[in-house]
Amino acid sequence: MSAARPAVRLANCLFFATGCEAALAFYAGCGLGVVAELRRHGEDGRPLANEAMRGKVLHARFEGPGVVFFASDNDDAEPMRGSAHLLMVRERERTERLFAALAEGGRVTTPLGVQPWSGCYGKVTDRFGVQWMVTGRGRAGGGWAEGRDLWRHGRACPVHPRERDISPYPA
Repeated sequence: MSAARPAVRLANCLFFATGCEAALAFYAGCGLGVVAELRRHGEDGRPLANEAMRGKVLHARFEGPGVVFFASDNDDAEPMRGSAHLLMVRERERTERLFAALAEGGRVTTPLGVQPWSGCYGKVTDRFGVQWMVTGRGRAGGGWAEGRDLWRHGRACPVHPRERDISPYPA
């Protein structure tokens, strides 16, 4: 892999009806990072299409170690579905803390546990309707196996025989 900056980068953008600022504060409180940039509808003389959006988030950039996404309030925002953020975490304790924090006030759809691709995986829809998948290393010999030990590189997954080891961690 080249050290040069890639020609294309993918970043998610979350659209909220009016709860963007509260969601960003929630994600910061979960330990994901901080709001690196925030502009508001109607500030600096920018014209407004809808007066009800005045003061709401026009554009925000959220950044943390290994995390970057954008967010805004939009009067035409649709419910979030069909997509999820995947957080790959190295430390088991941080995986558990992060999952619990995101689940506070939300709905757990897959409890943390062993999956064919991870020793510690769970899925949650947070209180703002955003879906998160959290995956990390599990407890070796403690009921949860290391994700990459569930099947070694080059060996087929027992549940999905066509799949190979897709652990985000090197062997």
